[in-house]
Amino acid sequence: MDGNDLRTASRRVVLCALLASLMLVLQTAMAPLPNIEPVSLLILVCARAFGRQVFWIVYTFVFLEGLVFGFHLWWITYLYIWALWALTVLLLARGKGQPVLVWAAASGAFGLSFGALDALPYLAGGPWAALSRWITGIPFDLIHCVGNFALALALEEPLYQTLSQLRDGLGRK
Repeated sequence: MDGNDLRTASRRVVLCALLASLMLVLQTAMAPLPNIEPVSLLILVCARAFGRQVFWIVYTFVFLEGLVFGFHLWWITYLYIWALWALTVLLLARGKGQPVLVWAAASGAFGLSFGALDALPYLAGGPWAALSRWITGIPFDLIHCVGNFALALALEEPLYQTLSQLRDGLGRK
């Protein structure tokens, strides 16, 4: 690896760490608003801008959350929920570009399904434990859906353009 490749790789690692940290800071700042969070939007734009490298960002974010808030059952769900969202975005991003409305709808659908995905580990306590976990969270999933839709509709395109410019400028001196 020559000096330019190493410099570009180092910059990319730093950018991924900064984006993961930004997710944590923004999520914490928006914590007073129930289930309205920027993480879904940031994973969406990072997946579009960086492709498979989004998984480095996602797992760094999840690890940081564990360090800050503790490693509990919710943390295990974050290991697959956020990765599943990133994978969904990567699959949707294949081919031609999608209109903002498609990204907003997908983000809203993800917010709506969050509670069902979160309830999966509770199957260990039996189907009724998982079902009750999911049902009690439906009002929050509805808020999550609307929040994700609105954030993606308003901010997806400008954030994607900004991240694309950052990505394209990584190899420059």
